[in-house]
Amino acid sequence: MPLASLALLASGSSEGLWGHLASTVLPGALATTFWLMLGVGLVTTVVGVTTAWLVTMCRFPGRGLFDWALLVPLAVPTYIIAIAYVEVLQYAGPVQSAVRALFGFSSPREYWFPEIRSLGGAIFVLSAVLYPYVYLTARASFLLQSAGPLDVARTLGATPLRLFLRVALPMSRPAIAVGVSLALMECLNDIGAVTFFGVKTLTFSIYDTWLNRSNLTGAAQLACAMLVVVFALLTLERRARARQRFDQNRGKQHAPTPYRLTGWRAAGALVACSLPVLLGFVVPASLLIERSTRRLEMLADPDFLAAAANSALLAGIASLVIVALAVVLVFAVRLRKSGRLRLAARIAAIGYAVPGTVLAVGILIPLARFDNGLDALMEQLFGISTGLLLLGSGTGLIYAYVVRFIAVAHGQIEDGFGKISPNLDMAARTLGRQSGRILGEVHLPLLQPVLLSALLITFVDCMKELPATILLRPFNFDTLATTVFEAASREAFEDAALPALTIVVLGLAPVILLARTSAQTFRTRASRRTTGGQTPGPLIPGP
Repeated sequence: MPLASLALLASGSSEGLWGHLASTVLPGALATTFWLMLGVGLVTTVVGVTTAWLVTMCRFPGRGLFDWALLVPLAVPTYIIAIAYVEVLQYAGPVQSAVRALFGFSSPREYWFPEIRSLGGAIFVLSAVLYPYVYLTARASFLLQSAGPLDVARTLGATPLRLFLRVALPMSRPAIAVGVSLALMECLNDIGAVTFFGVKTLTFSIYDTWLNRSNLTGAAQLACAMLVVVFALLTLERRARARQRFDQNRGKQHAPTPYRLTGWRAAGALVACSLPVLLGFVVPASLLIERSTRRLEMLADPDFLAAAANSALLAGIASLVIVALAVVLVFAVRLRKSGRLRLAARIAAIGYAVPGTVLAVGILIPLARFDNGLDALMEQLFGISTGLLLLGSGTGLIYAYVVRFIAVAHGQIEDGFGKISPNLDMAARTLGRQSGRILGEVHLPLLQPVLLSALLITFVDCMKELPATILLRPFNFDTLATTVFEAASREAFEDAALPALTIVVLGLAPVILLARTSAQTFRTRASRRTTGGQTPGPLIPGP
């Protein structure tokens, strides 16, 4: 429905604005978006793949810590890290102040310092928090690679670098393509960092056309152009993986032999793995903690408490609806084995690829028409005005969260159902249980850890979501995310610090859970492969 209403809205008249947008705004927005995505794609690929290879195939001091710590930047939303680095790198910030004190400069004209509020700055901050998508998928691929091809390359005299570039990296291209596409979709969805930096991407142009130019039709037309970019990205990702498939020998195999690094090599690996964690989490988190201590009185501020309560309420309701719908979708496909149901489930889960600004434009019109129609009907029949029942109550915002994040829960729950033997279903049926009771008495108890994990991750995703929240929230309704954004827009960083830190702290829980479960899952699978299905020992021992 959001995409259909978006297309219908875009087909209307924008009162001549589309011609202006197409000739002046759209070319620049497309070019800026392209360069931003290209830069983020290159940086996240280099950082994610390099750190994944070092952690998986090398042994050096601290490797066990970096195995999960490299995922921690995922807890920091892009708009928060953008605010933090502006505070750190601006003229009055600690870095430039230290440079002036060290070299005796008294004016900015006496030295050159890179401008953080630029396209390069946006590439830096987005890459600092999005590289874990590539790291996670690349690490999984390296863990599951068999030792056979690597050992053959070693016997033929391949150096470690040549082994990585000519053997391991080509076999991991499908997984890397998935990680890069996820990072680029998050980059395309971002509105906080690009707005704060003044980088006029497609997302910024939609936001500007809707709110500042007050032209929803023009915003819908730009959103359709953005959808073309999204589906082109998805097509490229699928084609990148289409001819890159590798089958592993099902016989007994041993795990790849890791490289033990010493001396300067170990120091280099330590630095290479430390920098992403330092830049993507430690620096912004430290700054948020320091600034939050200056405004501890906000803990009793009614506005802050109301924003936190609104965030928790919306995210809680949305995450419960998301998990419930995902269970229904996956169970229906398992029950009926229908191609139509499987297609419907895939369509339902495609919302993650649609940026929040595009969803907001597509959701606003049908819900507004429903609200206005219901209000007119109730006024005519009973003389009662219902007002904006859906949009005014936050239901439209919950709807946007469900559409965007159901893919997150769907993937986890589908994997959980896949581990439950169909024999349990058949045994329950022989005991007279119908489908609903089988779900309630057999599947849900077995899926409890998966359901809790999906609930936690979708809850934090909803808490962090900014584009749809800004555009669809009711009047005089703030969340933690919008509080941070509005304070940053006023350059009131101290007012934004405590709400931002709250979001980061909440985001740490699912990231740590993801790090632990993913490492355990991949190592268990790889260990079973290497032991021929017997009880496995650890594939990668501790440092």
